[in-house]
Amino acid sequence: MAGGIISPASLLILIADIVEIPLNAGVFKKDCSDLTRRVCLLTHLVEEIRDSTPIDSAASSSSENDWWSDLVVGLQAAKRLLFTATRFQARDSSDGAAKRISFQFQCITWKLEKALSNLPYDLYDISDEVREQVELSRSQLRRAMQRYGSLNSNKFSSGLSEPMERDGFSNIIKIKAEEKLESISETLHLAEEEEKQDSPPLLRKSSSISLAFYLSKDADTDRLDKMVTKNTDESKKSDKLTIPVDFLCPVSLELMKDPVIVATGQTYERAYIQRWIDCGNLTCPKTQQKLENFTLTPNYVLRSLISRWCTEHNIEQPTGCINGRTKNHGDMSVIRALVHRLSSRSIEDRRSAVSEIRSLSKRSTDNRILIAEAGAIPILVNLLTSEDVATQENAITCVLNLSIYDNNKELIMFAGAVTSIVQVLRAGTMEARENAAATLFSLSLADENKIIIGGSGAIPALVDLLENGTPRGKKDAATALFNLCIYQGNKGRAVRAGIVTALVKMLSDLSSHRMVDEALTILSVLASNQDAKSAILKANTLPALIGILQTDQARNRENAAAILLSLCKRDTEKLISIGRLGAVVPLMDLSNNGTERGKRKAMSLLELLRKACQ
Repeated sequence: MAGGIISPASLLILIADIVEIPLNAGVFKKDCSDLTRRVCLLTHLVEEIRDSTPIDSAASSSSENDWWSDLVVGLQAAKRLLFTATRFQARDSSDGAAKRISFQFQCITWKLEKALSNLPYDLYDISDEVREQVELSRSQLRRAMQRYGSLNSNKFSSGLSEPMERDGFSNIIKIKAEEKLESISETLHLAEEEEKQDSPPLLRKSSSISLAFYLSKDADTDRLDKMVTKNTDESKKSDKLTIPVDFLCPVSLELMKDPVIVATGQTYERAYIQRWIDCGNLTCPKTQQKLENFTLTPNYVLRSLISRWCTEHNIEQPTGCINGRTKNHGDMSVIRALVHRLSSRSIEDRRSAVSEIRSLSKRSTDNRILIAEAGAIPILVNLLTSEDVATQENAITCVLNLSIYDNNKELIMFAGAVTSIVQVLRAGTMEARENAAATLFSLSLADENKIIIGGSGAIPALVDLLENGTPRGKKDAATALFNLCIYQGNKGRAVRAGIVTALVKMLSDLSSHRMVDEALTILSVLASNQDAKSAILKANTLPALIGILQTDQARNRENAAAILLSLCKRDTEKLISIGRLGAVVPLMDLSNNGTERGKRKAMSLLELLRKACQ
């Protein structure tokens, strides 16, 4: 991609980051929600640009650079603004602060509209439906500009003139998807937006899922629960405190605990830049200059300043950075020795070391941090392909445990772990396959990873485990598949892998009655996809869904109604068919006694049935 600021693959990750930002209630909730929705509409445009070669590369340099630069700058600014605006509380800030935030929304709206208006369609192979989406996004941005009022474009430009580099480093994650991600029409996309409002309980409570999910795993969930509470308290404390930009690692965007200087003079957190180099990268992430050497020189001055700033503001200092000295030095020595043994030529030594690291990674978050800092992740990823069964089982469980700590997810992805995890999922022992599925679920909690995992061949392997695994393996596979299928581009892959057949079988198979909840939840997510809809109808699922409507399990009835609505709302014949199958009475009961979402779905179906009968 000419333009050099950020690649299309990295811009997709940036868009995913923006969409993932939680939109808390507040003064700017509507502005944040509108901006997020407009940014989301750009996903399929960037996907097609990523997958296409400029038609006229000789003529593309300046026109491509200009519009792409505007788009990148606008999206980077949008991410920063959303983080600020979602935390803004009117009672805590001056009127001037509110006006500045409002002005930033105007600036970003103007910048994005300007970028899209200059999009050189003649340089790319852009489909008609994606062009329609772009025009939809442009029209929404223009209407927003009219509401905000007109201001001088120079003022808008100056409002976005702050340095943007920090947000551009998501290009460290390499997009490995081999297939072109599916495009959807404006109508289908708007239907997806509606579905987000009426999402199934499993989707609405994703954080609860992840915590409950790990109760059956190796991880120390008591500690996780404490960490959730602690992080909530810390976030409340830091809402009003801005960390100096120079104290943040350009890669992780987090407060540095062990800052080091690379050959280009840039400073990074040691763990992140070391992993960057270990993965074979020869350039500085920030400047893209070639590194003349790979020496990492401790930045003692900056570390001292960070320590002093933390003390002055009563902020807990990052692990490993107290008065310039490493915390948990004794534990770190033990862990480094174990990590060194992972590379031993002796199979017994490797097996023993990985077993001990598995035990340590199970115990606490602190251990997960230290194990990653000791450089264990790339070595553990290599051991995933070990021919020694015990070593492989312990290695995949270590990666699962380490992935629970959010920062480690990124390091695991940096190490190119997905391909090896999928290999374990396909050919490992049943225990290894179960934990591989669990690891993919953990990694897929980050939206950008859903794209990578979906394109890695993981979905057919997960569907196979869903059909042929142990009860625990089926649960692990179902949870991972649900999370991956939240992303539109993965729904078609799952359908092609035969997921619908497996799920429909679960609805009627008495031996798998405990999986009905999971099967319905995944089907309710898939039902907005046209291929999935056809497959569900072809499998003659309507009688089973109506049977579930007649049970007394609230969540299952809710999901059954949601699936029926997706399948039948534009098909009079199918509506008449479910009426004849006895859907009316249970739907009436659900409309009176169901959950809020269940009531809405049931009432919508009843209204459609009434019109169909007329």
